[in-house]
Amino acid sequence: MRTSRVSRETANVVNALSSDRKRFTRQALQSYANGANDAVQLDPTGASKDGFTTSNGHGLVPTSLGKRKREDATATPTKGTKLEATNTRRSPRKATKIEEAEDELEATSIPRKPRRQPAKHIKGPNGITTTEPPPNWEEVYNATAAIRKRIIAPVDTMGCESLAEDHRPPKDQRLQTLVSLMLSSQTKDTVTAAAIKNLQENMPGGLTLDGLLAVEPAVLNDLIGKVGFHNNKTKYLKSTALILQDKYAGDIPDTIEGLVSLPGVGPKMAYLCMSAAWGRDEGIGVDVHVHRITNLWGWHKTSTPEQTRAELESWLPKEKWHDINHLLVGLGQTVCLPAGRRCGECDLAVKGLCPSAEVRKVSPVKKRVKREVQIKVEDGVVDPVKDDKVEMIADDVAVKVEVESDGVGLVEAQATAGSTLDLEAAIQRGE
Repeated sequence: MRTSRVSRETANVVNALSSDRKRFTRQALQSYANGANDAVQLDPTGASKDGFTTSNGHGLVPTSLGKRKREDATATPTKGTKLEATNTRRSPRKATKIEEAEDELEATSIPRKPRRQPAKHIKGPNGITTTEPPPNWEEVYNATAAIRKRIIAPVDTMGCESLAEDHRPPKDQRLQTLVSLMLSSQTKDTVTAAAIKNLQENMPGGLTLDGLLAVEPAVLNDLIGKVGFHNNKTKYLKSTALILQDKYAGDIPDTIEGLVSLPGVGPKMAYLCMSAAWGRDEGIGVDVHVHRITNLWGWHKTSTPEQTRAELESWLPKEKWHDINHLLVGLGQTVCLPAGRRCGECDLAVKGLCPSAEVRKVSPVKKRVKREVQIKVEDGVVDPVKDDKVEMIADDVAVKVEVESDGVGLVEAQATAGSTLDLEAAIQRGE
């Protein structure tokens, strides 16, 4: 007890006699621990003769404590510790290599995906609504056209526009174009082209209106037996031949209303037929490829091809109406597939023009459906399709299904993820 009292009294005397009396505060200790030093002249050891060291001008710190704080400051910081940025010295050669690597990575990396910027419908003070197109639509359109020039798609050589025989009279060529479109519903272009060639070569007199009127339904059904829903399409073709003879003087209708009145002909077929057969672009033929891809681009947000057609026609220049179907069908067949898109091969992804691009996308799932699929073919008749004839490819965006059956033919259908795939209804709508 006596020794402690003497020590305290001695410390008080020393502090009283000191010319620079300062207190030890937490701020002083913390400043020293953080390495902040004032411009104070110290001994080489950093300690004064009386065993104290100066820290940031806040007071005197015992030398032993100063050493411990300096060691703590150089230790690895724990979680939550805030550190100030420090300058790291690099050799010139290493710095140059790092800068070159960063420049190369920036040059080869894919740009950040753009925002979706759909067309805007603006209602004016007079009540008239005008449509402002997507801001980058021309760049997207031109980039797509450049892709299509490099890549040959099935639609380029076997599309419905190119299947009519050149040596036939114009009336027969128009009929063959219409028949090609009717057979193409839910069917691959390769299968449609083979069926048209079969009709041209094996029907009595070739693929003409007289030939369609004269051929027996069973024979016609055999000739187109590979196309999807050939039973229904046989009935549609026979009925259409009678209508063309009775109402249109043996030619096909030259109006959209007349074309959609034919059995098995929907708006998409009608607009494509008007463009290919009559040379008049009265609307855009929107199929599943056009509908899907333009939604992926963010040009609009629609749920049906008819809604997509109305949106596109509200702002797309009319001189593009004829080409956009051919352009996007080919893109959808080769690069922007319904399931398993090849975004890494697409210029739109590289240029940062497609907001839906997924370059590191997981491969799609391709599998045989492990159950029997039933498709209604005729009224009251249901055709069962076995496991080994049904194949499905799907990812998180869309699904594509291929069905092969003696009663149905080879059917190809696609739909966006989460939607209902009704094959027979699509045939009846003429899609």
